[in-house]
Amino acid sequence: MSTVSLAGTGALTRLALRRDRLMLPVWALVTGGMVASGAGSLEGLYGTAAQRAELAASMTANSSMRSLYGPVFDDSLGALVAWRFGTFAAVLAAVMSLIIVVRHTREEEETGRQEMLSAAAVGRRAPLTAALLAALTANALVALVVTAGLAGQGAAGALALGLAIGGTGMVFATAAAIVAQLTESARLAKGLTSGVLGLAFVLRAAGDAGTADGSSPLTWLSPVGWAENVRAFAGERWWVLLLLAAATAAQTAVAYVLTARRDVGMSFLPTRPGPAAGRLATAGALAWRLQRGTLLGWALGFLLGGLVFGGMVEGAADIVGDNERARQIFERMGGQSALTDAFLATMVGLFGMVAALFAVGAVLRLHGEETSQRAEPLLAASVGRLRWAAGHLLVAFAGSALIMLLSGLGLYLSYGRDLGPILGASLAQLPAVWTLAGLAVLLWGAFPKAAVGAWGVAGVCLALGWIGPALDLPQAVLNLSPFGHLSKLPGQEAAWTPVLALTALAAALLVAGLAGLRRRDMAS
Repeated sequence: MSTVSLAGTGALTRLALRRDRLMLPVWALVTGGMVASGAGSLEGLYGTAAQRAELAASMTANSSMRSLYGPVFDDSLGALVAWRFGTFAAVLAAVMSLIIVVRHTREEEETGRQEMLSAAAVGRRAPLTAALLAALTANALVALVVTAGLAGQGAAGALALGLAIGGTGMVFATAAAIVAQLTESARLAKGLTSGVLGLAFVLRAAGDAGTADGSSPLTWLSPVGWAENVRAFAGERWWVLLLLAAATAAQTAVAYVLTARRDVGMSFLPTRPGPAAGRLATAGALAWRLQRGTLLGWALGFLLGGLVFGGMVEGAADIVGDNERARQIFERMGGQSALTDAFLATMVGLFGMVAALFAVGAVLRLHGEETSQRAEPLLAASVGRLRWAAGHLLVAFAGSALIMLLSGLGLYLSYGRDLGPILGASLAQLPAVWTLAGLAVLLWGAFPKAAVGAWGVAGVCLALGWIGPALDLPQAVLNLSPFGHLSKLPGQEAAWTPVLALTALAAALLVAGLAGLRRRDMAS
């Protein structure tokens, strides 16, 4: 590889890190901090060696729990942290990495900024190298936070877990680098790489459900499975890290070969031109065409997620055993009711918080259409701003209702009882989902430069709902999320005042955002 092809890499790397100066450290610190704080929360739950041994034995015997979290390789506190948080931290690192790489490669080309930068002294491979270096920096920060936070449990285990999580992130960073060469759309590149990540998680889950020691061939087909098989705090397998390094190196080489064989803005899988009339003759039909693939993917994911979690309901008691502290956490997340209802309420609440990410993304598709100037030709014709926005907003609000309904259906089909209460609990999450979607509309419509802040708000709400109860945060802090005000259904008696208040707030945010859209100038 010639030095000419890498010219300008340093400047582009500094530019990428400057653009991500908020997102990158926040995401990395939240991911790493979640793992590092796990030792304290688990120690409070299982303070004695006997309690930890009982937990390890029950989780090893529970195939549903193995499919979700992976196998338990040891009953030490560090090993339990790796079991409980390692898989999800690796997935979060992978998501962070694919977003960074696509943002600084395909998205730059899609918006035309890369063509302007390439007019200067910038080598052909410099943009890709800069994106990968930004991802490497983020994953190194995650690994550093995990290692430092868990060093007290054993330096070797903490380092192994940090490297496993960061290494998984780099595998999917380089996978995203390949996919970014294949597609013309940044959104499609993110979607395809996310699909690969989802497949890796499913392979790992299926393998771990069948074996209790991580030895299934399906587990070894998944980079997420490689991360768990490093076996941090349980007789570390350092050689497994070589698999992550080899996959990263091989995919980087493929990405470099591909980027050298195409022009800026082009791809190996060009988008097929669509018809200018017929089904795409209206703004709403175009919005549906643009978002239908994303909605379908989320719908299938929520249905499958419901089926998986529904199968765990009967084993909910095995998760906590006789541990009163664990029971209290489930009750905080799922309400003061029977443990089965609390578990169902917890799962429904998690689905609701994740559905908010879909709704925010569907709303911000409008921001992407505007900044990429694809909206300008539409608005120059007889299509008004509100009519143009309405199609995307319908997908965001109605689509979130659809995926929540499917998650409830999946829970029922796998659990086999209480169809009405489960579907009702799923739909009861919608006022909070719509509130975050309405906030995204307000930010985009009235303050477009701050539109991406909607992702941060949704992420904070997800973190509060996911790890807030385990960290024993005050209820006042949990109530900063709209989900903190909803009744924990099924199990509790439904409280309609928060539902009506959040629905009214979502409507007010929506109206205010559309009013701002009518008054402001469009991006040029």
